[in-house]
Amino acid sequence: MSDANTALRTVLENVSHVLIGKRREVELALIALASEGHVLIEDVPGVGKTMLAKSLARSIGCSFRRIQFTPDLLPSDVTGVSIYNQKTEEFQFRPGPIVAQILLADEINRATPKTQSALLEAMEEHQLTVDGVTHPLPPPFMVMATQNPIEYEGTFPLPEAQLDRFIMRIRLGYPSRADEAAILDSQTLSHPIDDIEQVVDVEDLIEVHRVVREIRVDPLVRQYIVDIVSSTRSHADVYLGASPRGSLSLFRTTQALALLMGRDYVIPDDVKTLAEPVLGHRVILNPAARIRNVQSSSVIQEILQTVPVPGTRVPA
Repeated sequence: MSDANTALRTVLENVSHVLIGKRREVELALIALASEGHVLIEDVPGVGKTMLAKSLARSIGCSFRRIQFTPDLLPSDVTGVSIYNQKTEEFQFRPGPIVAQILLADEINRATPKTQSALLEAMEEHQLTVDGVTHPLPPPFMVMATQNPIEYEGTFPLPEAQLDRFIMRIRLGYPSRADEAAILDSQTLSHPIDDIEQVVDVEDLIEVHRVVREIRVDPLVRQYIVDIVSSTRSHADVYLGASPRGSLSLFRTTQALALLMGRDYVIPDDVKTLAEPVLGHRVILNPAARIRNVQSSSVIQEILQTVPVPGTRVPA
């Protein structure tokens, strides 16, 4: 376990040199990577979404590809095509940019639903099917998708089924004044991404995946996770609550957080820390709540305040 914790902490420190002042957000992305999940980064342009993906890929030595999603992008532009070879008289598969270990799907909500759906099989089963032939994707495989929350013109909102496949949603936000000044200083001569080096191997990350699954989760904490997710389905402001995949995502990410913190067991505070990033995008509010400008994050916080924590006394 100590080797896996050291690998995660080393990557965290390495990426933090590029994304100044965003340590918590880097931790969340690293937790998603350790949990074998995918990340949706929702924020305004220019806050470091692409740099986060590139830094993670370079720190681990993973192959990195980037797809700029546009309305005219076709599914075959993502997955690849089979081309007939006249010499061999056979069809040969030409893989698309999705065949990578870390894929940056930039502005994913600008593509049509048909093109967005080209990612579904890859994200869930780590494989893609073209012309009836299934091609496995290289492990580890992670999709880091970005979308701009303020530009709605010419966008196609992600359907619930696709949102559910992202293990968590991250918002980077603007840096503080001090951090922004530090960013200017760090890029006086060159960008920090140019100097970032590989610090762990892909084999180390695969070992991290194995160790994460061995982190102990007490039955009471497991029930706490189930109670929180179940409460999202019965809340008065919620039209569609989190699915069982949401329970599993919260379960797995708390294991990864415990490993990152150097523990071999999960505590209730781990669940509280990750509840909003993991469940917030899975909670669909009803029209009345949206009219009142209720946010999914406030619903999650309200649920955390009402669901009893394991080991505490329930008020009479």
